[in-house]
Amino acid sequence: MKPDTETKLKFGGWGLVAGAAGAMIVGFYWGGWTTQSKTQQMTDAAVLNTRVAICVAQFTKGSDKKRLTELKAINSWERAAFIEKGGWDKMPGEEKASDAVARACAEGLETLMAK
Repeated sequence: MKPDTETKLKFGGWGLVAGAAGAMIVGFYWGGWTTQSKTQQMTDAAVLNTRVAICVAQFTKGSDKKRLTELKAINSWERAAFIEKGGWDKMPGEEKASDAVARACAEGLETLMAK
């Protein structure tokens, strides 16, 4: 192999490595690329937010303010159990809801109680 060709291959290889590293840095920091675990976290958060919105809507559906005053009278750490007992945290077609939905729903309803 000629010395000139060897030098070209050496610098070409390093250029390829630097270009790939640069593309990954730009992609992950500014391009919006994510890892699988980060995407799963974002998906779980979006699903939880959607379920909380449905829970709050089911709780306030046909609201005569009685439920909200009952919830306000209960201690904050027992509100999730009150929501589970009422079944407002269940999504249509589900047998049992997640505990996280009831807790987040209780937190979401706190803003309604503050009004």
